[in-house]
Amino acid sequence: MGWFWAEGPAKPSSTPLVAPHPIPQSGATPPPECPMHKPNQPSPLRQRIEANKKSSTPPLPSSAASSCPVKSPSQAARYPTSPDVPIDSPQKAPSSWSATLNPLNYMPTFKNERSSDSPQSVNLPLERELSTIPRGDSDSNWEYPSPQQMYNAMLRKGHTDTPAEDVESMVAVHNFLNEGAWNEIVEWENIFAKGLGQGWEKCKRGEQGLAMERARREYLRELQAERRRAAGLPEDKSLDTEQPRLLRFQGRPQEPTPKARILQQLAKTFPNRFGQEPPFDRHDWYVARKQADGSIKEVRYVIDYYGGGLQATGEPVFYLDIRPALDTPTAAAERVIRWGSDVWYTATGSGIREQIKQQEAQAKAKA
Repeated sequence: MGWFWAEGPAKPSSTPLVAPHPIPQSGATPPPECPMHKPNQPSPLRQRIEANKKSSTPPLPSSAASSCPVKSPSQAARYPTSPDVPIDSPQKAPSSWSATLNPLNYMPTFKNERSSDSPQSVNLPLERELSTIPRGDSDSNWEYPSPQQMYNAMLRKGHTDTPAEDVESMVAVHNFLNEGAWNEIVEWENIFAKGLGQGWEKCKRGEQGLAMERARREYLRELQAERRRAAGLPEDKSLDTEQPRLLRFQGRPQEPTPKARILQQLAKTFPNRFGQEPPFDRHDWYVARKQADGSIKEVRYVIDYYGGGLQATGEPVFYLDIRPALDTPTAAAERVIRWGSDVWYTATGSGIREQIKQQEAQAKAKA
């Protein structure tokens, strides 16, 4: 999951803990984990790659201008990047394989073309889908890989037995899950970007109150857009500047989160209550948050990907557990406020009191 191409577009949970996302209809079963992060399997292709690595630094492909996941040096950064992400620094000749990885997604370059020795049985599309996820280094959105790029990536990981005719469905599932993950991150940001105080005001009525607030916000936005269209005015882009933007991401499937480890320990003790499979993938997404004073803060989000079995129709289901990483006391407070709001709202009887007030108001209106 979480695989994007870090270049500009071409011109012409859910619940607080987990968010179920049904998979689009397809004729293929998606891989049990992200193909970018499966353990490497020995294959002739892998052996050739390893031999090339020992002999010299892998050269960039000829199609690097269209598929290389590296920001163009001439493209101005939207937000200043942290020192550990030297995107705009002069690039020296890479001295190791890791030096060729893109710092935005920690991945090598994959050509967007079919290799002459490719074992694929069908031609795969080269078109890439534009996501709804804004990039942090420009005004454009992240792009998803084309089916051909996805297939090339799996070949490079040693998965030479992947049916090429199923790759398009895999890409559709991959993109669908990433969109769901981003929607949940945006929800967290809408709650806490302006501070813990406003976050508590939004959360104090529990998830039900958050859902009502989200519906109200979407309704007002649609109403404003409709009025502008009726008046012949252009679309208002000012709201986009307040939205979070994805700076970079990293797959860490071999490093379970503390929460995932705790749940697996509980599963051993209480299998009936916590007896679920461990997450099949883990990602860290780094998000640019615009705070109330206009400053930009980098916030890391942790995503655990769980398999959720099959629907009655036979389609697989995934659950995404998305939350701010515990990098700061503020992130810990955000978790407590959001996850504890439902318990607080119910335990204090606030919901019952609100219902009584509504009934009394309706009775007075009728009298």
